Amino acid sequence: MKLGSLKPAEGATKKTKRLGRGQASGTGKTAGRGHKGAGSRSGNKKRPWFEGGQMPLLRRLPKRGFSNYPFKKEVYIINIDTIEKIGLDKVDIEILYEKGVIKNTQTVVKVLADGNLTKAVQVTANAFSKSAIEKIEKAGGSAIFL
Repeated sequence: MKLGSLKPAEGATKKTKRLGRGQASGTGKTAGRGHKGAGSRSGNKKRPWFEGGQMPLLRRLPKRGFSNYPFKKEVYIINIDTIEKIGLDKVDIEILYEKGVIKNTQTVVKVLADGNLTKAVQVTANAFSKSAIEKIEKAGGSAIFL
């Protein structure tokens, strides 16, 4: 087999429709564009959501509700097993940021109790779950609120 002898698989390609090649071709004269109107003219680009001048669906439906999205507070959730993996005796927001656990130092960090601690760690965060505080103190560490 040579590169020059390669062909697409049987049925993979179709012949292109030759438009505007006389009335006998079936696509002569108007070339499949119909009679008159914007669609028959060159340079016509209808937006995919255009409904032919009819009132669009988005404008027909009533507006309802309220979105709190612009005002949402981003809370990073850190589990105790993540603090265990860091392996330091002091963990705060700056250290979590340096280690790549959180993406921003200006957000709220909450510590949850998933996992176990094997050594005393001083954890500084904005919020803790009750069970997380219990686990940190049981291991001999302390939970400090910002």
